[in-house]
Amino acid sequence: MAAPPASADVPRQAPPLPAAGDGPNLPEGKTETACEDRSNAESLDRLLPTVGAGRSPRKRTTSQCKSEPPLLRTSKRTIYTAGRPPWYNEHGTQSKEAFAIGLGGGSASGKTTVARMIIEALDVPWVVLLSMDSFYKVLTRQQQEQAAHNNFNFDHPDAFDFDLIISTLKKLKQGKSVKVPIYDFTTHSRKKDWKTLYGANVIIFEGIMAFADKTLLELLDMKIFVDTDSDIRLVRRLRRDISERGRDIEGVIKQYNKFVKPAFDQYIQPTMRVADIVVPRGSGNTVAIDLIVQHVHSQLEERELSVRAALASAHQCHPLPRTLSVLKSTPQVRGMHTIIRDKETSRDEFIFYSKRLMRLLIEHALSFLPFQDCVVQTPQGQDYAGKCYAGKQITGVSILRAGETMEPALRAVCKDVRIGTILIQTNQLTGEPELHYLRLPKDISDDHVILMDCTVSTGAAAMMAVRVLLDHDVPEDKIFLLSLLMAEMGVHSVAYAFPRVRIITTAVDKRVNDLFRIIPGIGNFGDRYFGTDAVPDGSDEEEGGSAG
Repeated sequence: MAAPPASADVPRQAPPLPAAGDGPNLPEGKTETACEDRSNAESLDRLLPTVGAGRSPRKRTTSQCKSEPPLLRTSKRTIYTAGRPPWYNEHGTQSKEAFAIGLGGGSASGKTTVARMIIEALDVPWVVLLSMDSFYKVLTRQQQEQAAHNNFNFDHPDAFDFDLIISTLKKLKQGKSVKVPIYDFTTHSRKKDWKTLYGANVIIFEGIMAFADKTLLELLDMKIFVDTDSDIRLVRRLRRDISERGRDIEGVIKQYNKFVKPAFDQYIQPTMRVADIVVPRGSGNTVAIDLIVQHVHSQLEERELSVRAALASAHQCHPLPRTLSVLKSTPQVRGMHTIIRDKETSRDEFIFYSKRLMRLLIEHALSFLPFQDCVVQTPQGQDYAGKCYAGKQITGVSILRAGETMEPALRAVCKDVRIGTILIQTNQLTGEPELHYLRLPKDISDDHVILMDCTVSTGAAAMMAVRVLLDHDVPEDKIFLLSLLMAEMGVHSVAYAFPRVRIITTAVDKRVNDLFRIIPGIGNFGDRYFGTDAVPDGSDEEEGGSAG
């Protein structure tokens, strides 16, 4: 079993998503009393069809986007219960882009509800729901004054930052990490902190103007128009604004007639002709949603990759790469390997000598960092020509669970080092590595990153971890992969896919058997270190932790 990931910075469930393109509405000066508002809202409830009974009403003050892989939540931690399979091939490059679905339709047509129903029916991990609401432009002072009096048109194409939408969607499709603005409708401005999204197998992009830009249309693999009766949409807006925003009926209808309805007729309804599928009645049309889900499943099956099998048959009989550095096999190093490889070694001794090797490995790895000349003055008032680190910062990233055992050694020699974690597990049915969890420091792209895992056999887990770092814009030549023991297959796999990654280890063994165990090997490092029972037929690389 893998040690459960720490909960300190685990992504938590996002607040309820806003309705895309519904245009922020501030309370007008004239409002009805609370009793009248409740009476009006209750009257409007009777006009709405019964759809999705039991769903709580949506509330919006801030636009959000969310990436919601299946989660198991306890009182103290959040754990991913489904993993993201490889999104790259044995060359380390993405062979298939994420599948992008566009959801368009009028304001209050039910786009977000349809998107949520698709996600639930898909039942696949790592789906990103991207709301167009996040991409409203920042208003000028004059425009903010207009918005305060309900005189600014938020239902016009010019209200959206299409350049940012397109660049964000392109990066998400390419598997990259992106930062998405959080738009605050109370101030009509973007908040200082942006939301990070990463790891999309499926992207659902929804908004009233989802089909209003030609370049944006080309990025969408499937286009769905949610067609809901205009009376129903109006009643939904009335109900929402009266019950949730303190508006009066007169103000809501005035804005609807002035901006919302003309925008639908001029900009939104004409885009229905570019849709691949039109869903009448929105979330009430379960037949249409089932057909959509079937099509998406078929597309995802075509994108499935088998990485570990390809690694097992590639790069054999090649000389070891020049990017590999093996700690010099001194009698001391050889003696420590003898102790930790011995199956009769006690757990206490295994831990003690593993820690000694880790410290030597970290010290050896630091010599490959860039240094520059510098001069300091000694207490005797003399100059000393020395060296100093020529980078911005050093960050350690451990591949759970075995990799986290190397963190104390890194902290012992690197003051104030930042630490990130990645959890990769083997899918017992497919044998493929799957990404379950990651927590990386902010602005990691500026750092030299020391990636730590105790054993590497096929290199599948190490490749996935490197790919995650690259997707977060860490330069390949700033990544150092450290491992106590590696198989030649794993060395070749990582070096072939990522030729500028520095690979550093204390020993390299020749073979990997049919069960992906390193031969002669060290056994399952995590089980021996943590004192847990070995997984039958498991590889050296943590069936419950890293996946080879």
